[in-house]
Amino acid sequence: MDVFVTGGSGFLGQHLLTMLTDRGHSVRALARTSAAAEAVVRHGATAVLGDLDEQAALVHAMTGCDVVVHAAALTSAWGPADRFESVNVDGTRHVLDAARAAGVPRLVHVSSEAVLADGRPLVSADENHPRPARPVGEYARTKGLAEDLVLAANGPDLTTVAVRPRLIWGPGDATVLPQIVAAARAGRYVWIDGGHYLTSTCHVTNACSGILLAAERGRGGQAYFLTDGPPLELRQFLTRLAATAGVELPDRTLPRWLVASAAVTTETLWRVLRLRSEPPLTRSVVALSGQEMTVVDAKARDELGYVPEVSREDGLVHLVRK
Repeated sequence: MDVFVTGGSGFLGQHLLTMLTDRGHSVRALARTSAAAEAVVRHGATAVLGDLDEQAALVHAMTGCDVVVHAAALTSAWGPADRFESVNVDGTRHVLDAARAAGVPRLVHVSSEAVLADGRPLVSADENHPRPARPVGEYARTKGLAEDLVLAANGPDLTTVAVRPRLIWGPGDATVLPQIVAAARAGRYVWIDGGHYLTSTCHVTNACSGILLAAERGRGGQAYFLTDGPPLELRQFLTRLAATAGVELPDRTLPRWLVASAAVTTETLWRVLRLRSEPPLTRSVVALSGQEMTVVDAKARDELGYVPEVSREDGLVHLVRK
């Protein structure tokens, strides 16, 4: 296939470019900066300089492609609402418009379980789980709106599919493991309710594999959860993940009600004072990591033939060796 990728210089994107090129596909990837372009080239793809709001550049880059994978997104736990709107919603709209104009037949959008986050636990949710009226945080809200745009755009000339990997991890991770390690080394790491609740996870290789399967076999207008398999206790997973970096997580814990209350207070303070930095605690972080968040990937297994390529055990062992 000829594939065009947005977000190719990111953690997931770099692994996706490598998998695509290793499997013989011809790949172009959008790059906003020269540093991003260099990362794209290192992973075997052709860099296309441009941004999500540069329609002519997008159409030109997509022309002749069989598939577009839209992985670019603003994933921060905090930030101005208009910035999230611009990147996650307007950016997705621009990609869809360009794909239609370029005559691309299929598009896969990388979504998230966060589209279901409303502050309550998510327990064994499948794709029929209702979307919340009030998502927690701008990331969840705008990713939900972006997914809506993608699935509604499905039609005879453009087949659109969304995938929802939960808690992507693996080599090169620039968010989950580095943040845990930094907090632990600074003496700031605290478990919420002891971390004794279940979570689903998705190794980055499994996420990429699911994306490729969605590109080949996904039903138009459908979303698919992707995971590593059965859930496990968050504390168990993060303890082992941190250990791959030689870090032992402390035993300190706080009740969830207290942390959730502190997150609301902190966010309010940041808004009142108009602080530009990211708060040390947000409702989004509490919602996504402070309670059970488990999803079911049976639909991807049944319809796409999805099977995780990397087990958690093998993935953790590989991280230790690196």
